[in-house]
Amino acid sequence: MPKWSTKFGYGNFIHLEEGSRPGYARMMQGDTFFREIASNCWDEKDRIGEYAQFGVQTQVVCTIPVMFSYNAKPQDALELGTFLNDHIADLVAKFSKKYIGLCTVPMQDTELAIQELERAKSIGHVGVQIGSNINGINLSDPQLFPFFQACERLGMAILIHPWDMMGKSQMEKYWLPWLVGMPAEVSRAACSLIFGGVLERLPKLRVLFSHASGAFLATLGRIEHGFNCRPDLVAIDNNVNPRKYCGKFWVDSITHDEKLLKYVIDMQGVDRICMGTDYPFPLGDLKFGEYMEKMNLDQQSLESLFHRSAMSWLDLDVENYK
Repeated sequence: MPKWSTKFGYGNFIHLEEGSRPGYARMMQGDTFFREIASNCWDEKDRIGEYAQFGVQTQVVCTIPVMFSYNAKPQDALELGTFLNDHIADLVAKFSKKYIGLCTVPMQDTELAIQELERAKSIGHVGVQIGSNINGINLSDPQLFPFFQACERLGMAILIHPWDMMGKSQMEKYWLPWLVGMPAEVSRAACSLIFGGVLERLPKLRVLFSHASGAFLATLGRIEHGFNCRPDLVAIDNNVNPRKYCGKFWVDSITHDEKLLKYVIDMQGVDRICMGTDYPFPLGDLKFGEYMEKMNLDQQSLESLFHRSAMSWLDLDVENYK
């Protein structure tokens, strides 16, 4: 069992309880059961062993998004983030060729988020994971812009992952928040950063949209058409066609569909697609991209998908991890 369980007990903060079987824990959100997790969520050696089975040497790790805790008091979220970031930094220091760390910050308070971002960089983090919205606020909101400026200034990569899905309370049945809400949330984030002019004003910002950009690339025709036919509503803060940003951001490869991945490759290029797994959770690719090797891609493309694109997004030298 992880050693932390009750210290951070504010509001909806996650805590762990003993699982129903050895090597498992119950993840609780307040008094509500969230999911059961196995030791590969917290045991670094278990993870190394499981990845090694598929020839993967290095993992980029960050906290589970449910622990963003954006709805908590800012100082409480900062305390939790500091704890999590210190833990990941220690992990990276102990296994420097096995792990690369992304931090988490209290995005509900921009000044505190920048403060923790700077501290996290100083202890070895190379990027930050943030949610697709911050308590319902889109990422284009002016109050968040200084945070993105700080990321560009510090050279910190950004991973955007969906959480707090819009409409969640209306579609709990059939696991729709994860199947429908998450793809929509990533598109929401991408459209916000593009239409809000954040990517245009900060061209050196290195952003990765998880889940192959969710619904964004898959519905780009509709998004572009809206930009062209209703610029009075869409192009009010940025008059650059959204299609022109393809290849200027990164996405991961989590499509669960060979045909869709081929489309994403066509839209993005292999040098902007990072191999993602969603490991070790239910929607994860538990064979770590094995299907890519059956897609008749050339060796250079496979190397880009498996590691070169990720190292470019993180601004790291692959030679340091051999």
